[in-house]
Amino acid sequence: MGEIGFAAIKALLLTALFLLPLPAFASDWKGVDDTVVGKVAAEHGREARPLFGLSGDAQLFAFLIAGAAGGFVMGYYFRDFTGKRK
Repeated sequence: MGEIGFAAIKALLLTALFLLPLPAFASDWKGVDDTVVGKVAAEHGREARPLFGLSGDAQLFAFLIAGAAGGFVMGYYFRDFTGKRK
């Protein structure tokens, strides 16, 4: 592993060091649904509801899986998307 690899590991560890205390403050934060979407929906006389029939963390997990699948497909067909051929 070269200097770039060690620098990347150091950056990840430093980032993790600063992000570890964040869950302690997470209970004070409201999600985007409550703060933004709920506010705009209330201003327009509507009720904020999820786009899909999923609620809470299940919706986040579904979007995570969809993003991971899309990233895998994009990575697998990278050469086709960019036009670079061997």
